[in-house]
Amino acid sequence: MQVPPDTKPRWERRKDARPQELLAAALDLFVERGYASTRLEDVARRAGVSKGTLYLYFENKQELFKAVVRETIGECIGQAELDVAAAEDVHSAELLRLMLWRWWEQVGSTRIAGLTKLMMVEAGNFPELSTFYNEEVAARGDALVMRILERGIARGEFRPHDPKVMMPILTAPVLMLVMWVHKFFPCENHEGLDAHAYLNSLIDVALNGLLPRPPERE
Repeated sequence: MQVPPDTKPRWERRKDARPQELLAAALDLFVERGYASTRLEDVARRAGVSKGTLYLYFENKQELFKAVVRETIGECIGQAELDVAAAEDVHSAELLRLMLWRWWEQVGSTRIAGLTKLMMVEAGNFPELSTFYNEEVAARGDALVMRILERGIARGEFRPHDPKVMMPILTAPVLMLVMWVHKFFPCENHEGLDAHAYLNSLIDVALNGLLPRPPERE
């Protein structure tokens, strides 16, 4: 008996893959076009499904964007939070170095960083998304850095300082590196910038300022 050809649409044959394909397509389009210019029908088309299928998973574009953020940057932060909590035997200086490098490798140097640009450009037009991004990404990332700084002070591995003041001193140069590497500002020219050398230098300077100073000789 001959088996009839599979004539079902792509989205009926690949149910398990649908949400991830939609999120991947949405990430690409949000990064390429921005939030305002991304249409749900274009996301569905790029993912190879119908617009109706997209609505089975996401109520609207806002919920789709939130899901993209949670599945990309949000997951990276969540794993980092777990790893910091479990790193009892790791020196705070090494932990800070590992977390900064991980963020760069998993987010800052990748296409996901385009979400940062999107929020910088469009946050004022979409205040609810701005609040969501601040709570799910910015505030959690800042809190994670502060947790490492506070940990280092409590363990005597960092000299006393105000973590609230130090946190943006550490994170602002990393954000600037992202903007340079991804050419977020068309008038900026940083051709040949060595991102790895930049980040290594930043971490070296930061740690030299954070580590306890040796006692002065009498």
